[in-house]
Amino acid sequence: MADFHQSGVITTLHRLGEKRVEQLEAELLHYSRQRPIALVLPCLFSEIRGPALKGIVDALRSVQYLREIVVSVSGTEDRSDYEEMRRLFDGVETINGDPPVLLWNSGRRVEALLEVLRDEGLDPGTNGKGRATWLAYGYVLASNVSRVIAVHDCDILDYDRELLARLCYPTANPNLHYEFAKGYYARVTDRLNGRVTRLFVGPLLKALKAVLGSHPLLEYLDSFRYPLAGECSMTTDLARINRIPSDWGLEVGMLTEVYRNCSLKRVCQVEITENYDHKHRELSENDVSTGLHRMVFDIASSSIRNLASYGVEFDAGFLNTLTAAYTRMAQDAIASYSDDAALNGLQFDRHEEEVAVETFSRALNAAGLSFVRDPMGQPQIPNWNRVTSALPNFLDELRTAIDEDDFESR
Repeated sequence: MADFHQSGVITTLHRLGEKRVEQLEAELLHYSRQRPIALVLPCLFSEIRGPALKGIVDALRSVQYLREIVVSVSGTEDRSDYEEMRRLFDGVETINGDPPVLLWNSGRRVEALLEVLRDEGLDPGTNGKGRATWLAYGYVLASNVSRVIAVHDCDILDYDRELLARLCYPTANPNLHYEFAKGYYARVTDRLNGRVTRLFVGPLLKALKAVLGSHPLLEYLDSFRYPLAGECSMTTDLARINRIPSDWGLEVGMLTEVYRNCSLKRVCQVEITENYDHKHRELSENDVSTGLHRMVFDIASSSIRNLASYGVEFDAGFLNTLTAAYTRMAQDAIASYSDDAALNGLQFDRHEEEVAVETFSRALNAAGLSFVRDPMGQPQIPNWNRVTSALPNFLDELRTAIDEDDFESR
């Protein structure tokens, strides 16, 4: 029987029945007259060498309802690399026949504008997915054409048009009244993937509820089936007022911003595909500066600071209790996932899972101690309302800089 169960404090939109991508796209084309849709693609240049991005580009050549496509390119300071990315997107067009806009995050024009922000005391954060996404949102806001923004990663190995259509539909359909939609999906190959969600975020939320008791923010976060998914859609009004973390705390930080700025009746999660595969990161158990170890540290730091902003007190004693509770919850989760894998004939390395939990426990404790030493930590990127209040012409200047870079690459 298909899963249509509703749980938690937000609405879940399931994938039920047969694929209906053509019908969804026809409806999106109709709705786009009232609520034009922009697609934002934060992309590392290195992804041009892999199979995932090429598959995404091939699929986008058949999509007819997007009003804007903004590819935010990071990871290169070489103009020839930027121009190579432009050539990859040849044949992709918006509903008006326009090519995608390529935003060069390391271009001298964009870098000069980021320096203007720093001089004004507005920190745009470190170079990464958070800043790349934020700059692309800024371009969409500056163009003032679209009313909905969809964003997804560029390392999806089994991408198809249905994924994008289902992601856009809840916020593009004016009859549904959603302001934010988070994508979710299964991540299964010959084994269970998604270790950070399975073995860290889920058990951490359960541990926090066990230690703190019921808390509205925790109930909200625990309602999401895949809180670390990089796929979401939102209204441009929400994109304007949300702050964005620049590190791996991006997804949890974004969900918390939505919680602050949006009624829960206007938030949903949507099953965008049956299964999802993308590149898998190393655990890096002995190096907190990279891999899943760094990701968990950033996620833990973001979670702790967000809870502190709601009045939760963190000290060394609380952190010891939380770490112990998390470790027990994660070990129990390993047992459950082991049984699930056995029933479905999947590979399952119990030792590897235990090592991951031990690594994540150390990262959680380190993040907590970092918070005790410096409660403010690295600030989030300011929202666009804050930027335009301080620098009223900044969005226009950003759009001009991006358009000039983009024109020179054609």
